[in-house]
Amino acid sequence: MSSMLDRFRAAQAGGIALLRQLAEDGQLPEPWPFSDINARPGFSKALRAAGAPAVIAEYKRASPSRGVINLELTPADVARMYADGGAACFSVLTERQHFQGDLRFLSDMAFAGRPMLRKDFLLDPLQVVETAATPASALLLIMRMFDGPAQVREMLDACRQFELEAVCEVFDEADLDIAREAGAEIIQVNNRDLDKLVTDLGISRRLAPRKKDGELWISASGLEAPEQLNEMADLGFDAVLIGTSLMCQTDPGAALKKLAAVAQTRNAK
Repeated sequence: MSSMLDRFRAAQAGGIALLRQLAEDGQLPEPWPFSDINARPGFSKALRAAGAPAVIAEYKRASPSRGVINLELTPADVARMYADGGAACFSVLTERQHFQGDLRFLSDMAFAGRPMLRKDFLLDPLQVVETAATPASALLLIMRMFDGPAQVREMLDACRQFELEAVCEVFDEADLDIAREAGAEIIQVNNRDLDKLVTDLGISRRLAPRKKDGELWISASGLEAPEQLNEMADLGFDAVLIGTSLMCQTDPGAALKKLAAVAQTRNAK
């Protein structure tokens, strides 16, 4: 029986095949037309500027664990709410089969002026080229989707070529070792086991002491209360990624405002 990660990987096959065909035909998309004045926004820069725990607010329509979450609000609706609510950055689900995402959501949300993370199950350097053709500032790389640090390093090299930042997601110590060996600078600890779909903040608590100077750390999944955000900041996390608990609300922006106030209060002291 295949795991969820195997299913996520399999779902990428068609898109990667199309990109390879486009590459052969010399028709890969050009990078998003940023100007020298209006360059691709810095993802890690925005998180550091916001102060811990900076909030990455996620646009998430559905998931395998929850089914449909919120199809009523458009990407533009949510971008406006999240910007007003105090998000430092956005995370945007672009995976179609399991999350009802779309690559176009990135351009739909760009008007809000926040750096955006493309959240998908990316495996091939051509998908980095594809991401560079959007206004995203960063993309997600899940360490367990790769066969070792060499493959991750290839993706990181492609990201640097297009001035994209890579958020390297880990679930345990072995994943963290792979990320570091590959040269990761942004570490995201996912509290949700993507095979079992079980969430446990103990993962962030266990891995936090392994943070090194210079790294930017994000805790993701299972965070929904101000006291949890305070705890993550106390543990040394620079940012938190919050999706489902916001998207379940009629007004995600109002829910976000209560959580974003944690960082504002901490950094005003």
